[in-house]
Amino acid sequence: MTETPPQSDTETVSFGYQDIDAREKEGRVGAIFSGVASRYDLMNDAMSGGLHRLWKDQFVARVKPQAGEDILDMAGGTGDIAFRMVKSDAHVTVADINQEMLDVGLDRAVKRGEDRLVWSQQNAEDLVFPDRSFDAYTIAFGIRNVTHIDVALKEAHRVLRYGGRFFCLEFSTSEWPGFSEIYDEYSHKVVPKIGKYIANDEDSYRYLIESIRRFPTMPVFADMIRDAGFANVKVEPIMGGLVAIHSGWKV
Repeated sequence: MTETPPQSDTETVSFGYQDIDAREKEGRVGAIFSGVASRYDLMNDAMSGGLHRLWKDQFVARVKPQAGEDILDMAGGTGDIAFRMVKSDAHVTVADINQEMLDVGLDRAVKRGEDRLVWSQQNAEDLVFPDRSFDAYTIAFGIRNVTHIDVALKEAHRVLRYGGRFFCLEFSTSEWPGFSEIYDEYSHKVVPKIGKYIANDEDSYRYLIESIRRFPTMPVFADMIRDAGFANVKVEPIMGGLVAIHSGWKV
C-alpha cells in the first residue's frame, strides 16, 4: 500500500470554490455522497438529460473488458460501470470510499440477480490490494473528489499488472465555442435547483458543479497521469470536452 503523505498545517485543497484544510476534504465529500446516495442515479439522469448513460457506454467500449480479466472499478458506488463491464465475464471489483453508495449498488445488484461482482470499501489513495493485482483500473466521475489526485493515480499504477490499462471518465471544460458558456449558466443556476427538487439538497449539487470547474484541464490531467508512471496517455474529448476519457498503460 502507498501511505498518504504527511500533511502540514497549511496544506489546502479545493472543495468546490473553497480552499479547505486537506484533512477535512475526505469527510466533507463523504457527507455529501452519503446524503445523495439514494437519489444519485436519478440526479445523474436529471442533470445530464440521460446523456451520462451514453458516455458510460462509450467509456466501457474503450476499456474493452475481456472474459477472465481482473478489473478494479474505483469510485464505482452504485455499479453503473461495473454492471456494464461484467457482461463480458470479467472479474470486476467495485470499490468506493462511501459505504452508502456501495449499499445502493448492492441493492441494485440483488434486484438484477447479479452476483458476480465483488464490493469493497476502499480509499483510492490507500488501496489494500497487493501490487499488480488487476488488468484494468477504471474510475468514472470520481477522481475529482479525491483529496490527493496524484496519490490516487500512483495507487492505480501500483495495483495494475504490467500491460494493464487505466481509464478515467470525468467532466472537463468544453472547447466548443459558445457551448461552454451556455453549459456554465445551466450548471451553476439550474443544477442546484434540480438537486433541491429531487434530492432536497441544493448545496451538495452546487459543490459537485464547482468541483468540475476546479478540476484540471484535459492537458494538465494527462500530464498528471504521465507523472504517475503511465505511458501512451491519450485523451478523448466528448462534446468538445464537456466530459473526457483519459487513458494510459502500465509498461
